Amino acid sequence: MKKYPSIPLQRYREYPVEEMRQRLSDFYNDVDRRRTVREFSDRPVPRDIIETALKAANTAPSGANLQPWHFVVVSCPETKKKIREAAEVEEREFYEHRASEEWLAALEPLGTDSNKPFLETAPYLIAVFLQKFGELPDGRKVKHYYPTESTGLATGILVTALHTAGLATLTHTPSPMKFLNEILARPTSERPFLLLVAGYPADDAKVPDIKRKSLHEYSSFIDE
Repeated sequence: MKKYPSIPLQRYREYPVEEMRQRLSDFYNDVDRRRTVREFSDRPVPRDIIETALKAANTAPSGANLQPWHFVVVSCPETKKKIREAAEVEEREFYEHRASEEWLAALEPLGTDSNKPFLETAPYLIAVFLQKFGELPDGRKVKHYYPTESTGLATGILVTALHTAGLATLTHTPSPMKFLNEILARPTSERPFLLLVAGYPADDAKVPDIKRKSLHEYSSFIDE
């Protein structure tokens, strides 16, 4: 494989410490407003907004810079209906047979069930696929390293980018999701990672009154 040439680091920016603090504080206050939404408006969203968010997602670090992801953006009502029908089949199986009592108890406060109308209401569904391997220009296959971690990083940036644009999102993971390969004509070498619902929240949207963990609960510092 051809070695990448080394070039100067030209676009890095360093900020004075106080500006660092302010920028981070502003960023935190913005992303702290982000909430998962299950009630969406059918208001249209300009396609270029989604395209720019995807470009942001594609800046994510990845194993050996192989960018092992593919995003399928669905706005077609007929395709969204097929996805909803297939997802609800798996969801009913989950809630009625697969999920343990402990799992169902954990979900109960959130009020979720097998009915997923947002899959048709929201203007966009973004199916995120993880690619186990890629293909070189000469047709040879190349293994992708750390595809799960890399795709997760890209998806996190995508969610944040859409929030920054003023849109709401929902990460939906019916299991199994192989129906997405068939409906969206993706090869079996790609594994559905998750289904991201994106759009404006409904005017009367409500979210559970939940709290996030405090810093000391999810982090630790070793200074010596």
